[in-house]
Amino acid sequence: MTAVGEPVAAGERIGEPLARLLARTPEAVGRLLAAGVAVAAVDPIALFAAAAEADLEAALWLQPSQGVALVGVGRAWAAEGDGPSRFRDAEAAWRDLAGDAALEGPAAPTLLGGLGFTGRQPAAEDPWAPFGPSSLVLPKLLLATRDGVSVLTASAVGAPDPRAVDARWEALAERARALTPPAAGLVARPVFAPLRTERSQPDRAGWHRTVATMAGAVGRGRLDKVVLARRVDLRSPVELDVPNALRRLVASAPESTVYAFRRAGRTFLGATPERLVRAEGRRFRTAAIAGTIGRGADEAEDARLAAALLASEKDREEHAIVVQFIRALLAPVAERIDVAPHPSVMRLRFVQHLATEIEGTLPEHAGLLALGERLHPTPAVGGDPRDAALAMIDEHEGFERGWYAGPVGWLEADGDGELCVALRCGIVDRTRATLFAGCGIVADSDPAREWEESRIKLQAVVSALGMPEDEA
Repeated sequence: MTAVGEPVAAGERIGEPLARLLARTPEAVGRLLAAGVAVAAVDPIALFAAAAEADLEAALWLQPSQGVALVGVGRAWAAEGDGPSRFRDAEAAWRDLAGDAALEGPAAPTLLGGLGFTGRQPAAEDPWAPFGPSSLVLPKLLLATRDGVSVLTASAVGAPDPRAVDARWEALAERARALTPPAAGLVARPVFAPLRTERSQPDRAGWHRTVATMAGAVGRGRLDKVVLARRVDLRSPVELDVPNALRRLVASAPESTVYAFRRAGRTFLGATPERLVRAEGRRFRTAAIAGTIGRGADEAEDARLAAALLASEKDREEHAIVVQFIRALLAPVAERIDVAPHPSVMRLRFVQHLATEIEGTLPEHAGLLALGERLHPTPAVGGDPRDAALAMIDEHEGFERGWYAGPVGWLEADGDGELCVALRCGIVDRTRATLFAGCGIVADSDPAREWEESRIKLQAVVSALGMPEDEA
């Protein structure tokens, strides 16, 4: 990857550094060209909404507590493999493309997308069909905001038209400004869309039978833990407001990562508390999150519930399995691993989780996708032993997880980036929503308690979208 020219000053239009780059790069066919320019801040959700209005592919990545926002619009290139090799295939293809890139200014070409839970191709009638088994997209336009500084990167494989890129960005930015809530107004509006449950898969009776089957398998020593998920299909008589749902998720879970990916008119969105891995050079950070209890009506009840979670043998066992799994997976490749000595309680709007931070260094720069492939799926979303748990999920769960519980995130040209686990999520398609939630099953799991835990987990997205007429 070669950088051409000096960093551009704020105030330039993106077409200007693009034109300079084209003038200096006569052999542009099949080559990644990317130019960057500092721009005025644009509300990220409003920009995502403007792209959706224009019927463009778009991606959103928000970490409000860290001051990070990424918005990708359009598609310049994508890595879209399937099966177990999808991590390696994407890494190799991106390395080949980015290694010969020509850059101008503070350009930061970045992939955004997901790698799926299993990497299987979804059926044509499945809600996951537009998303594919995995998809990491290089957007034509990327607005990246960190620590209050916004940089716009325009990327193309081959020679772009600088004037057309200027026109596209200016139209999107103008529409985003019109869609941005006034500074003194509500960040997110109340929701009144009625939501009716069309189907829960499995239903309550099926859930009880499957939890009992899985708990029995754990009790007999076939495995230590398995995660059972639910799919809930909801419908509203009115079109669901995706941008407002995203604002509600940000307002209710600022400590989480809020994400959205729009493909063929459908939006996969969510707010996850769980990082799979963050890679910066040789350094990595991850976390074990497993064990759940609800929130209380006040601070005193919250504290009582948190104490109960910390004291729960079932939840501590479930959590310890995840910590041990991550440590064992990373030990052969890590130069150093530091694990917090005790779990803490992570408080979200509707639930509290046990969480243990894990970080370390590698002897060499392995890259994000190599670490992601090693860690996914953790016992927090699959089970342990991994293969036995995944086989039981395939046998009993009854639906395709798609990108649910799979890695989603961003990846820069040097291999640095971040993957989170796609939780607290669902697919929105006009008046329909398909939501997902799962629970860790161990030997003493109670089906009624696990059902209630899954219901609480679903509340984050349900409450962002509308008002349920029945229990999801």
